[in-house]
Amino acid sequence: MDNRFTDIIQLIKQSRTDAIKAVNAELINLYWSIGGYISKKIEQSEWGDSVVTELASFIQTHEPDIKGFSDKNIWRMRQFYETYKDFPKLSPLVREISWTNNLLIFSRCKTIEEMEFYLKLVKRENYSKRELDRQISASFFERSMIGNSKLSPAVRESNNDLSNTFKDSYVFEFLNLPDRHSESDLQRGLVRQMKNFVLELGKDFLFIGEEYKLQVR
Repeated sequence: MDNRFTDIIQLIKQSRTDAIKAVNAELINLYWSIGGYISKKIEQSEWGDSVVTELASFIQTHEPDIKGFSDKNIWRMRQFYETYKDFPKLSPLVREISWTNNLLIFSRCKTIEEMEFYLKLVKRENYSKRELDRQISASFFERSMIGNSKLSPAVRESNNDLSNTFKDSYVFEFLNLPDRHSESDLQRGLVRQMKNFVLELGKDFLFIGEEYKLQVR
């Protein structure tokens, strides 16, 4: 491989990434503005709830090439605005993740604290929709809060962003362990699952044991 031009390739890739982020931020700004406009009009009794359906029909009739403005999606824009309008510190975060992930967070999370947790998580880990959905379904937020509550007050106060301190969190529900389990319980559960998996592969594979020393020469 010719290494003379690798820096140029990196510049191109970085530029593409920056462009995608800029387009995404502008799209979120647009949805926020539309949601805010509709919300205020309805709040001031200038428009009724049926206006969303009328607006979607108007856009489809007069601008058929514009996509993404069904009555359902427009209602989501209003919900999006009304969810975060009183929490300005979250405004930058919602603009740094995709609309799809935003939808998933504000439609499935129950509290603003949970929403903030997943907004920061998606931004930091660059989660896809599938991975974010998996984490929410696995109650990652609740489990993290329970784990943090078991720490001493001194430890909690020493670092307000505990999610960054304890980054390596895993989902082990498939092991069927009790809520309170030891490291040995976790090890035995993992080994048991590995054994079952290896044995299911057939006679070409061998499971030796839980702890077996191998001397390699």
